[in-house]
Amino acid sequence: MADKSNSLQDVFLNTVRKTRTPVTMFLVNGVKLQGVITWFDNFSVLLRRDGHSQLVYKHAISTVMPATPLQQFEAETEE
Repeated sequence: MADKSNSLQDVFLNTVRKTRTPVTMFLVNGVKLQGVITWFDNFSVLLRRDGHSQLVYKHAISTVMPATPLQQFEAETEE
């Protein structure tokens, strides 16, 4: 069984979902998708763009890149 604690993947996807941060998603076959993640579960991600939604299975996703830096994932700098 999967651990009930939040994984890095879940925290990352939930952050971009809540902040409505646009993402670029690359699939394992090289296809590039862009949009806003509106929903996700253990197996799939719902990506919305121009009023249309695409259900993308996680096993097909290679990379998810947010359009802007996410504050909680940026390394702290010492000053």
